[in-house]
Amino acid sequence: MRKVLQRALRWLGRKVIKPLTAFSKRKKHQIQVNEADIRCSPVVKVALVDLMANLREKAVSGQSLPPFCDCGFRIFSQFEEDGYLAYLAATLELTPKLFVDIGAADGVNSNCANLAINLGWHGLFIDGDCDAIERGAQYYAAHADTNLFPPLFRQSFVTAENVNGVIGAAGFTGQIGCLSIDVDGNDCWIWNALEVVQPAVVVIESHIELGEKNLAVPYDSSFVYPGEHPDYFGASAPAMVALGAKKGYRLVGANRYGFNLFFVRDEIHPDRVPTVSVESVLTHPRHIERLPRGKAMSGRPFVSL
Repeated sequence: MRKVLQRALRWLGRKVIKPLTAFSKRKKHQIQVNEADIRCSPVVKVALVDLMANLREKAVSGQSLPPFCDCGFRIFSQFEEDGYLAYLAATLELTPKLFVDIGAADGVNSNCANLAINLGWHGLFIDGDCDAIERGAQYYAAHADTNLFPPLFRQSFVTAENVNGVIGAAGFTGQIGCLSIDVDGNDCWIWNALEVVQPAVVVIESHIELGEKNLAVPYDSSFVYPGEHPDYFGASAPAMVALGAKKGYRLVGANRYGFNLFFVRDEIHPDRVPTVSVESVLTHPRHIERLPRGKAMSGRPFVSL
C-alpha cells in the first residue's frame, strides 16, 4: 500500500504540481511584463495628453482648477508624485522640459520617470549606487520612448560641496522645469547649496517625524542613511518651507503622507497654483502616528533653516 501511495504522489508531482508551478511562474513573469508595458502604453499616453490639455486650457482661460491635493496618481513614482508633476507641468506651462533627479536610484521608479518616458522630457539622473545607475542607463537606452535620446545618468555621492559641479559637468545649467531631491539625509543642505540650475518646481523629501517646528539635522558631508540613528536625519517640513522661502519658492502641496513636498518658484503663476500652509499638508494619520519617533530625538543637536 505504501509503495502504491508513493508512486501516486510521484505521478501527482510530475504530472500536476510541476506543470502548475511552471505555469504560475510564466504567468507571474507575464504579469510583470504587462505591468511595465501598461505604464507607458498608448492608452496611458493619450489619457495624460487629454488630462494635461484640459488642465492647461482651464489655467490659461482663467477657469477654476481642481485643487492640487486632489490630482495625485502613481505611474512610475513611488507614491502619487506623477500626478502632481503632470498637474504642475500643465497648469504652469513648465518650460524648458528638463529635469534633474538627485537620489534617483535606477531612475525607473522615480519622481521623474514619467516625465521622461510618457511626457517627453529630457533630464539627468544622479545616484551613488553604481549598479542602479548602470541598470537605469540600460533601461532608458533600450526603451522605445527614449532610446534615440535617453536621459543622462551620473554616478556620484552628492554633497553640498559637489552638487553644482556634478550637475554642471553633465551639461545642465540655468532654467529647468523640475528638480527632485531624495537622498535620505542631506536633502535640505543640497538644495541650499544648489545654484547651477534654477528649477521651476522642486520636489524634496522632508522628515515628518520631526514635527511642526523648524528643525534640521546639522550638515554632515559623509552622512549615509541610517547614520547613528534611523530617525535622526533630514529636516522637518517647516524647515523646508523656511528654506524654500529664502530661495524664492512657495509650498504648493505634498504627497498624501506629507513628506514629499512640492515647491514652485514664487513668480510662476501664483494665481493658478497658490501657496498652502505647512499645517495643511501634515494632516494624514500616519504623520500623527510617527511624531513620537521624532520626539525621542529631542536631546540631539538640531539647527533652524
